[in-house]
Order: sequence, then structure tokens, then C-alpha cells
Amino acid sequence: MKSRALAVVIVASLALVACGSDKKIDSISTPAPAETSAPASADTAVTATAPAAAGDIVAVAAGNPDFSTLVAAVKAAGLVETLQGAGPFTVFAPNNAAFAALPAGLVDKLLLPANKATLVKILTYHVVAGKVMAADVKAGDVASVEGSNITVTVDGGAVTLNGTSKVIATDVEASNGVIHVIDAVILPPGLDVSAL
Repeated sequence: MKSRALAVVIVASLALVACGSDKKIDSISTPAPAETSAPASADTAVTATAPAAAGDIVAVAAGNPDFSTLVAAVKAAGLVETLQGAGPFTVFAPNNAAFAALPAGLVDKLLLPANKATLVKILTYHVVAGKVMAADVKAGDVASVEGSNITVTVDGGAVTLNGTSKVIATDVEASNGVIHVIDAVILPPGLDVSAL
């Protein structure tokens, strides 16, 4: 259930990215086994296993209550069909705790129709074209579907995005890609959400 919800969100974000790029992720690596999770805390732990016949990214995310905010955001951004596309996509999916850590009221503002373009930018920044499993992740910059680079660092097996968001579970497979769970929402460079 949890991995399905995560996949839904990731698929939505990845679908948008895949429409404009055939690039594969060259970075991101973690020693965590594909069938285990690496919980940061009791609140952020997510099991990184999925059924053998997993659905698309959106379906996987929607089946996981820890990704209800992400799924709502994907729907509000109109990215469901995109993330249900053929892909493949790699989605760095923020869990509910990651969204809850944003400034008070920001998520509600992002879900408003008037802020759809900003929400699309944020969600597609979490998606990379291609299917990159944890074992293939390397440090460096990787292009997101949004168009800006994500900086991936690897330190003793721990993977961090843009110096602030940790990968806490890996290799949640979907029929059109893979989801890696992160503990903080990442924002594209230059995006000022304080104006919302």
C-alpha cells in the first residue's frame, strides 16, 4: 500500500519530465538493498518493497498512505496521466512528513489552481528520465524533468539531494520506473515560494 502511493506521485512527476527528455540518471547511489528500507525515524520510515506486478508510479504512490500529500499534489498539478505514461521514470518522492516540514500553509497554497505552474515545477523537479536503481546512483549533477539539475552527494552510502534531502528508502519498483523516498521537498534553483 505504501509503495503504491509513492509510485503514483513519482509517476506523475516523471511523466512530465519524460515528455521532454530521454536522458538517464547518471548520479545517485546508495548501498541499501533493493528490498529493504533505510528509515530515518519512525515517522519517515517507508518500506521499499513492491509487489512483483506493481502498477505504474501513480498507482504505487496512491496505494501508500504515507504519500497522500504527494498524490494530492500530483492530481492538483494535472500530472497523473503523465506519470502513468510509458516512462521509464525515476521519482524522488517526498513523504507526508517532508511536506509537513514546509512552512505553514505553503502546501495549501501550492494546491490552489492559481499556483498550478509553480506546483508543476516543484513536482517535475523530483523526477528524472530513465530508471535508475540505487546500486547505479553516483555523485554529481543530474538533470530533472523540470530542466534544472539536482546535485547528488554520496557519503558513506548515504545519498543526499541538494545537500538537504536524504534518500530514506530505495528501489520501490513500478511498471514504468522506480521510486526513491526522500525526507524533504527539494525546490528548483531560483524558485521563490515566499511570494505565494
